[in-house]
Amino acid sequence: MFPEQVSTANILSAFIYVVSAVSVILVLIGLGLVDAGLVRKDNVLHCWVQKVTTCVIGGLATFFVGDAIWQWQFYAAFGTPHPLRQAFIDWWLGSAPMNTPAIAQDPKLFPSADTQQVFSVFFVTFAMATVALIHSGTVERIRSAPLYVMSLAVGLLFCPLAAYLTWGPLSPLTNTGLHDFEGAVALYVFTGTWTLVTAWRMGPRAGVFSPDPEGLQPKPSNYGNVASGALFVFMAIPLIALGSTWITPGKSVYGITMAQTGVGIVLKNVFCALLGGGLSGAILAARLREPVWVFFGPIAGAVMTGTIFDVAGSLESLTFGLLGPVLAVLVSRLLVAARIDEPKVAPLAFGPGIAGSLLGGFLHWGTATGGFPDLPAPYALGHAQITPWLQLVGIGTVILLAAVPAYILCRVFEATSGLRISRDCEREGMDATYWGKADT
Repeated sequence: MFPEQVSTANILSAFIYVVSAVSVILVLIGLGLVDAGLVRKDNVLHCWVQKVTTCVIGGLATFFVGDAIWQWQFYAAFGTPHPLRQAFIDWWLGSAPMNTPAIAQDPKLFPSADTQQVFSVFFVTFAMATVALIHSGTVERIRSAPLYVMSLAVGLLFCPLAAYLTWGPLSPLTNTGLHDFEGAVALYVFTGTWTLVTAWRMGPRAGVFSPDPEGLQPKPSNYGNVASGALFVFMAIPLIALGSTWITPGKSVYGITMAQTGVGIVLKNVFCALLGGGLSGAILAARLREPVWVFFGPIAGAVMTGTIFDVAGSLESLTFGLLGPVLAVLVSRLLVAARIDEPKVAPLAFGPGIAGSLLGGFLHWGTATGGFPDLPAPYALGHAQITPWLQLVGIGTVILLAAVPAYILCRVFEATSGLRISRDCEREGMDATYWGKADT
């Protein structure tokens, strides 16, 4: 037995990730409420069915091998022979380290085993949020089969691969200067790209950009659900941010990229961004007479600041938060001009997501990042420096990683069973078509 594995410090570290993982479920609830509130009444039931099923498929796929793909970066840095193969052996769902109590695992082989097991769950919820956002950008149009296949592919391979490349202290791009604290590039840019490609291939919903011959048009079913969902996300974001830290009690607190920070710094910056985005969103909503920006404003502010929650100052976070909704609105207008019907996820990704990452790279140019304690070069702690060039490389890498498979899968389904629901289904409503539950 190894009682040091269940020390107070180790249990505290594990509990932090427990809180973060559960908090992502709040985001999933929030996204479901937002989507259900913005779709037509005769699509609400099927919207929830697709959301829940999508999350289950994506999460389960990631549970099998996703953590192993992410752990690959550590095995390579620590000089493990055949690092990818060994990471799979140690951290797939049925492995011994994943199924042995921490107290029975030698800390020389698997330090902080409880924390690593809990983090695998946090990583699964990260993938669930990814596929949930992909669904959010495709509601009321996409057939279930292609959506579920996309969720399987994203959860099994593409989401873990995006995180391996861009998120973590020893990931290939972090180790050369990319900085992404809360996974804004790996999550928002990835999902925004995937939904943009899919929305382009499906075409707009009936009545979005021009009158429909039968009078069909998108019509929000319940703004109260939208507001409730946005508040769930608001509540979850500060707690999720704690999961992007490395906390060593009595020693130090680092961000996920090993930049020096503190729990108080992260929490303060998150709230500055949320409140700044909320204020900016409320002003935009009043001027544009579009109430959704009241609810999306805080989220846009958090996305804008997500890459630098650990290294930013209070006023910087507030400023980023204020800018986030403005950029999201501008991108949404560009998408309308291009006649691409994707008003939720892509505007966050290609507005505040990308701009925040690039601007953070300029403002924190030269800040030490990357590496790991007690490792020699080329993985020494803080050996890399944040640069806007690496921020751009990370963004471009993730865009390609999402765009290519999304396009291929769309084309495959277009050529076979179909990507988009039928005209009859769109007319009658998805609830009646799939479940015989017409809106009353």
